[in-house]
Amino acid sequence: MTPAPFHLAGERVMLDPSGILFWPEAGLMAVADLHLEKGSAAAKRGGLVPPWDSRLTLDRLLPRIRAFQPKTLVALGDSFHDRGGPARLPAAEADRLRRIAAQMRLIWVLGNHDPVPPEGLPGEAMQELHMGPLSFRHESRGRTPPRSGEAAEICGHHHPKARIATRGGTVSRPCFIGTEQRLILPAFGCYTGGLDVLHPAIAALFPRGGRAFLLGADRLFSFALAEIRRQAA
Repeated sequence: MTPAPFHLAGERVMLDPSGILFWPEAGLMAVADLHLEKGSAAAKRGGLVPPWDSRLTLDRLLPRIRAFQPKTLVALGDSFHDRGGPARLPAAEADRLRRIAAQMRLIWVLGNHDPVPPEGLPGEAMQELHMGPLSFRHESRGRTPPRSGEAAEICGHHHPKARIATRGGTVSRPCFIGTEQRLILPAFGCYTGGLDVLHPAIAALFPRGGRAFLLGADRLFSFALAEIRRQAA
């Protein structure tokens, strides 16, 4: 995979086609919206969903950890689909998380689906992480973009995706969306859906525009938000 550089508050970060962010200067990897144990949560309600999402999600995450070798891994909230997720997590997947925590600093940013620390698992739980000129949180603080000189925010929550017209037809893919002061990561979990970047909940966070980076198999595809709006008009 070929990551793409992106600048936030003067810091160079790398956006990976898998959907993770890596900050080389700090040795920090961030991933959003794992939604582990979403399958078992659906099964409890009678849903016919294969209960393998946690294994598949970690199967995707671990190779990127090996590739980037981070010192810190930040999970940007909604890491579990509900409060009972950690208790339902299969022993093999819990052991994988313990091995991750033994190798690096593991930070659980709390989200709306998982507002309490994951019981029985290692790592630090917090509402937000502030490091240098960057702030890591689950959900954006609001519609007003951070001003120049303020900490830029990196968040998840919205599961952004974008729709682009190509020669072969319309393509819809999860994406990063951001400016120099705000970046929203795509959802990483295998059973997560997406919200179009033109939806008011996302569009209101980027009143002056921005760029979307659609996830491809090995690279990202960058489009100005204005171009996506023009195609949709």
